[in-house]
Amino acid sequence: MNRAPGMVDVAREAGVSHVTVSRVLNDHPSVRPETRARVEAAIEKLGYRRNSVARALKSRRSSTIGVVLAGAELYELPRMLRGVQSAAQRAGYWVNLASWQGGSTRDFAETLRRLTDQAVEAVAVIGDRPMVVDALAEIATDVPVTVIVSGTVPNPDLGFVELDQELGARLAVRHLLRLGHRRIAYLTGALRTYDARARVDGWRAALAEVPEAQGELFEGDFTGNSGYRLATYLVTRHEAEPPTAIFTGNDQMAMGVLAAFAELGVRVPQDVSLVGFDDIPGAAYLVPALTTVRQDFLGLGERCVEQLLGRIKGDAPATERIPPELVVRRSTAPPRDQAGS
Repeated sequence: MNRAPGMVDVAREAGVSHVTVSRVLNDHPSVRPETRARVEAAIEKLGYRRNSVARALKSRRSSTIGVVLAGAELYELPRMLRGVQSAAQRAGYWVNLASWQGGSTRDFAETLRRLTDQAVEAVAVIGDRPMVVDALAEIATDVPVTVIVSGTVPNPDLGFVELDQELGARLAVRHLLRLGHRRIAYLTGALRTYDARARVDGWRAALAEVPEAQGELFEGDFTGNSGYRLATYLVTRHEAEPPTAIFTGNDQMAMGVLAAFAELGVRVPQDVSLVGFDDIPGAAYLVPALTTVRQDFLGLGERCVEQLLGRIKGDAPATERIPPELVVRRSTAPPRDQAGS
């Protein structure tokens, strides 16, 4: 045989009709045990494999979840994808990846259509740029869609699973305020991103809880270079009193701050306390070990799949926010004028 065996070949080998083979493959209860055994033996002998794509297109059940990666600036993507994959696998699903790097809403809709044409049962969209919000605002699909990381989209047909960025910033700033800091600078990441804007909101909200607290905002781009540059500016400028604490948009920026301070002779935390965001691998081994906000990216991906599985069963779209955790290490301490009190 110079082609893959089909159901007709299995039926001929087992001495049954192709309808009987189909019933065996679909575990129909009407097939007698001895007939089922003959068909299964024929399947094993011929090496028959079902055409799962054709079956999925016919039944709309593929046991597959589509994932659209929307944008190039997807921090901690490996951990999110690992969470998606592990939760899908536990539920007996495969994952089918697609990528969309910008363009029109029509282009985005075409990406989703290509996934649904492959009979995926639900789609997760991972993205962190305003264009994703615009593209999703008017999207309509035949399958459930849940969005990770992009912020709220005005589309009631979509579900959302987010890390609570605003709460994370509030936790960081409240920690500094409790230590006694009242001049807290925030070196934010690029404000075009949802994460950066939400963290700015949390920083401002926490500062507002203490009337005498003051803050300055400086925009970077989530890179260590921008943290280095902004920290150098804060130390070398002369027109304003320096902050006693710095909160950074992520841990990479905090690493840049540490490098600048090491060169300029600024001690952390004796002269300035420092808090990062993300708790990246190695943050505990910086000098000093970095106080930071830990985000459960693995749990984020897992919860997205759990929500999609619920949507497949008929649950309504929902918005969920996963709380982060403040991890206190050696880079924060009371300000110098209170250190001995």
